[in-house]
Amino acid sequence: MSNNFISFDGTRRRVLEVLKGEGVPHGIDRLYLVRNLFGKVRISVSDSVEEDESCRSALRRLADKLGGALGAHGHPPEDAVLFVDPAILATFDDAAEEIHGVPHAVWVDRLMTGGDWWTVGGTGPGKGAARYTLFSVKGGVGRSTTAAVLAWHLTRSGNRVLVVDLDLESPGLSSAMLDPRSQPEFGVTDWFVEELVGQGERIIERMTATPRWAQDFEGEIRVVPAHGRDPGEYLAKLGRAYVDTHDDPWTTRLKRLVAQLEDYFEPTVVLLESRSGLHDIAAATVTDLDAQVLLFAVDSESTWTDYEILFRHWQRPDLAKSIRQRLSIVSALTPTTDRPEYMNNFREAAWNLFQNLYDEVPQEGSGEVFSYDLHDEDAPHNPMPVYWTLDFAAGASLRNLDTTPVNLAYENFLKQFDKLVERRDDGGPG
Repeated sequence: MSNNFISFDGTRRRVLEVLKGEGVPHGIDRLYLVRNLFGKVRISVSDSVEEDESCRSALRRLADKLGGALGAHGHPPEDAVLFVDPAILATFDDAAEEIHGVPHAVWVDRLMTGGDWWTVGGTGPGKGAARYTLFSVKGGVGRSTTAAVLAWHLTRSGNRVLVVDLDLESPGLSSAMLDPRSQPEFGVTDWFVEELVGQGERIIERMTATPRWAQDFEGEIRVVPAHGRDPGEYLAKLGRAYVDTHDDPWTTRLKRLVAQLEDYFEPTVVLLESRSGLHDIAAATVTDLDAQVLLFAVDSESTWTDYEILFRHWQRPDLAKSIRQRLSIVSALTPTTDRPEYMNNFREAAWNLFQNLYDEVPQEGSGEVFSYDLHDEDAPHNPMPVYWTLDFAAGASLRNLDTTPVNLAYENFLKQFDKLVERRDDGGPG
């Protein structure tokens, strides 16, 4: 094994260099390069080729090359190849990434967290409901307030709106929207622990409540809090809320919760307040629920850097084409001073961010490409502005929404949101 220092970030490039030089041994239909939880890379192939001596020799040569190229992130050649039952290898396929330029080779990262950002899926909205996830890489950007305002706006126009607080580590949406006396008996964390013992469906009808300000509206709104009227042993429940069972991972359980709520309430719109940050728990609400995603951001270097990490991860062709149709950027807490300059800077930063997912426009021929000009109003990078106002400063109650402060902060946001809904209903992108 080489004594040279090879960093974690250098391992994929080194693997690609070796594979392009050596190729995949003849007779192997799929060669897995698996980086384990410690960052070490090992070869896994079907045990059907284990008795093929020429294939084993080629794999040993490949393993020797990889061991020398990867340093501490490699394995000794005698320990670098695993012959595995094909049924077990197939479990890697959802997280496998094709290695471009090397046919029959795939890359697999075995992760404790972050794995759910690798796939974009979902089971489809239930009962025809349109789902919207409110997500941010950082907290404190007004997602809860926006969820309340969107529910207010949509309910006034006749929609049946379901609002689900999935920010379980920082619950607050329901307490901001609901009077303490009107809180439901149970919440999201209660469902997750009761579902572990087969009682999830028994509490669904006791998990929703209606804000006082929505009782006279044309539509209807139900709020599902993170916890019920009495939080009870909240931390003990929270410690079990994300359990993967023997039969289902947590993301599947989350889909089941949303489906049960939709079956019971039959909403036309579902608003999901996500946990912030790049954790798997947030990933599930962004990637796995077939939801349009409102990405909240402020024009700061740290915010764009964090989003850049996520967007660069989504650059894989299969991911980019699946996720980019769902995204819209929100200019949160837009300041009152120097607003035109701020918005111009924000739009340009968002446009630069989305270049990670936009197609390159060919010099010749039109072709169908997913790409937008800087000032295209239908582009996902075109900011939906939420203006900062004192009425919606941190800690403000959302139990008595009034038209005037809502219009001051959200008039342009709501106009653009309505256009987003129209495009979605017409089958267009975003």
